[in-house]
Order: sequence, then C-alpha cells, then structure tokens
Amino acid sequence: MLHTRTTAEQRRRALRERLATGRLLTVPGAFNPLSARLIQDLGFEAAYLSGAVLAADLGLPDIGLTTATEVADRARQTTRATDLPVLVDADTGFGEPMNAARTVQLMEDAGVAGLHLEDQVNPKRCGHLDGKTVTPRAEMVRRIRAAVDARRDPDFLLMARTDARAVEGLAAAIDRARAYVDAGADAVFPEALADEAEFAAFREAVDVPLLANMTEFGKGPLLDARTLQDLGYDIALYPVTLLRLAMGAAEDGLRTLAAEGTQSALLPRMQTRSRLYELLGYQEYSAFDSAVFDFTLPPGT
Repeated sequence: MLHTRTTAEQRRRALRERLATGRLLTVPGAFNPLSARLIQDLGFEAAYLSGAVLAADLGLPDIGLTTATEVADRARQTTRATDLPVLVDADTGFGEPMNAARTVQLMEDAGVAGLHLEDQVNPKRCGHLDGKTVTPRAEMVRRIRAAVDARRDPDFLLMARTDARAVEGLAAAIDRARAYVDAGADAVFPEALADEAEFAAFREAVDVPLLANMTEFGKGPLLDARTLQDLGYDIALYPVTLLRLAMGAAEDGLRTLAAEGTQSALLPRMQTRSRLYELLGYQEYSAFDSAVFDFTLPPGT
C-alpha cells in the first residue's frame, strides 16, 4: 500500500541468495509498473526492465535514443510498485566509462537490484538484428571497471552483456565474457547464441551466473525452462513477452471496435474491473483510509 514492504537492499540480497541456489530463475519483463505488480502476484521471483520495451513504450526504436534518466525514472516507478528484485537493461551505460559509473548510481538510487551493460558501440541496436558493432574489448573492460568502482552496495548485481557472438564468433564472445568477469562483472548475458550447443559451450567456459535471453522472433531457439536448467543457466529472461502480448491484444481489440462499432464482443477477453482493483490493492488503501474504498462493485465487473 502506497509503497513496497521491502528495502532495495533487501531485494538485492534476495536476488543474490536466489542465484546462489543453482535453480533457474524465470524473469519476465515488465512493460509498466502495473505489469510488474502482476508478475509478482502470479508468483514470479524477479522482474526485468527492457531497454527495447521502454523505447517502444515511448514510441522510439531500440537504437540508443532513450537516456539514463528516462530509464532511471521508469525503474523508480517500477520498484515502488513491486517487492520483487528488478533487473534493468542499462544499454551501453549511456556513454563513456564515466557515464556508466553514473548510471550505476542512478539505478542504485532508483531501487533496482542490478543492471547489465553491453559491449555494443553507441548508437546500439537490438541484439537480434544484423549490423551490430561491438566496442573493443579493452573499452568494455574499462566500462565494467568504472561500474564496479561506482557501486556503493556490494549486493547490487553488475552483469556484463556481450553481443560479440554475431560479430566476432562464439570463441571471441567467450573470451570477452571471461575478460569482463576478470574486470569485476558478477554475471554474464551472452546475447544471440545460435543453438543449444552454444549455450552449453558458454556454460562450460564461464564460471559465474549466466542469463539466457528467450526473446521471441530472435536469432536463437526458444529453449524451455527444463532445458535451460539442465544446461546450468541461472536466469531465463523473457524481456518483451508481455509487451508483445498486450500490444497484440490491443491491436485486435481496436480492429474489432472499428469493425463492429462496439467493444461488447471483447468483454470476455478483458481484465475485469474487480481484478484490476484487486491488483491495485484498493482494499489495502481502504484499511488505511476508509473513505477510499467505500463502494461495492456490481457483480461481474
């Protein structure tokens, strides 16, 4: 009610402890604070803020147009709405190593549990599109070291993402990942691996928590949770799934409304008013102030 019940420090420790169990952590991407609350309500243990989703929400392509403060603002809104640890996509750190350092502190202040920085050259692009360019390995190492130096909470998770697989090949991506771990990265996000064998090779070579990006319509296979667990991965990420579902439903609904002149046929597909109010915690607000929730909803709404 009004705020979460846990502190940012508690959520960061919870994420660290969860990763230490060796069990796969399934992490859906939230497209707004309300969807983060839904993720929590349905029993997931962490949520994610995707840079691609935030850019799309602002009507922008995912090419590095969003700013660190825009991402931090959305992160702050989200961490106010959920007690889950939230992992944030911090793109390239929004500039030089010094910018990456500032980004870490902005995200710490926003209450998130961790972030990942990637080794693309700015302006970046979606990790599953062709034409990416990666920064020299030494430059990314400086970026990570700056982030490590700037971190104030040792439980804040610093993850390195490498996009080198599509540009330099698998062996180079593994070499980069090892260098990033040596520079202080707590975990690694290998982007756009081609098949199950490559996931296995990465796990064999890198001895820190690994994230598997199960984004739809990408270059890699959609491996199920059991397979990822067997491969030894620690996080299964579904960054854009909820946004794609929501926008697909919204588009279908608008087409129906335009064609039929009424939304009546869509009612069975809608979240009811009562479910929305339950998710928003109206009754908890009522316990705080009885004047807030002093009405009765009609049946079926």
